[in-house]
Amino acid sequence: MFTDLDQLIANMLGVFSGISLVKGIIFIILFLLVWFLPTLVAFFFNRRNFGKICLANIPALVSWVAWCALLAWAASGKVGKNPGSGVTGAHGGTADEPSVEKTG
Repeated sequence: MFTDLDQLIANMLGVFSGISLVKGIIFIILFLLVWFLPTLVAFFFNRRNFGKICLANIPALVSWVAWCALLAWAASGKVGKNPGSGVTGAHGGTADEPSVEKTG
């Protein structure tokens, strides 16, 4: 039983020893970007559930079904309003209140 596991570990170490440091770092960065893609999508599209999606994303890689469900949940949310942001529209009104065009 352990001989198969030992062979698997030996094969993986052989593969990893043939990779240069730069390629290894690039692989790790791309792997983490794909792994946390639902969190990145939730940051832009589903701010209200961002924390829940971020926490659920950590173990979600074990199951591709869970990861795909998280990605769908992250993309399906509405962009949350931030009333204290002070973002103003083109005519000076904030995003929450209608703007009145000033003449004069």
